[in-house]
Amino acid sequence: ILIESETGEILYEKDAYAHRAPASVTKIMSILLVVEAVDEGRISLGDVVTVSEYASSMGGSQIFLEPGEKMSVEDLLKSLVVVSANDAAVALAEHVYGSSSGFIDAMNEKAKALGMENTCFKNTTGLDEDGHFSSAYDVALMTRELLKHEMIFKYTSIWMDTIRDGAFGLSNTNRLVRFYDGANGLKTGFTSSAGYCLTATAKRDDMRLITVVMN
Repeated sequence: ILIESETGEILYEKDAYAHRAPASVTKIMSILLVVEAVDEGRISLGDVVTVSEYASSMGGSQIFLEPGEKMSVEDLLKSLVVVSANDAAVALAEHVYGSSSGFIDAMNEKAKALGMENTCFKNTTGLDEDGHFSSAYDVALMTRELLKHEMIFKYTSIWMDTIRDGAFGLSNTNRLVRFYDGANGLKTGFTSSAGYCLTATAKRDDMRLITVVMN
């Protein structure tokens, strides 16, 4: 699907409402809930999060958090956005809502509020799980909502950066950020069942477009 960001007008669509495994594009909702919590003052970017054993146990894309390790919300958010870190996603979920399950409930409530009728979240990361699905149209809806929070572009437009005082490098999985004129986000994803997924946004002059490609 391809939409104009400000109005939500659909410019192109194909199978936009079909249920698809969303892989790490799921994390757009995770990021949205974290950014909302920051903007509403419920948490701050400077908060220090103590990593739980559960958060550190996530597989797939990660920053290799250790149980008991302390990291700021900002560095966790940066890691979540730039390298799609599953362990950072869970650590933030636990910090914002007290538990991963509480955060997942909030993800589904937000999806319902946004009119995402072809979405069901079972986890915060996008790792393959029965009953965890979304659609290209729904991903576009939550992407459009996220882009209302200007602070997110500070992270989505990063090409390379570091955490842990420069000891751990981050390189954006979204190559468009470097090579496509106007691109400044947003999220890639891949699992064997989801295939390659991307939601991307670019702005030229005064027009911003959002595109979502799944599977």
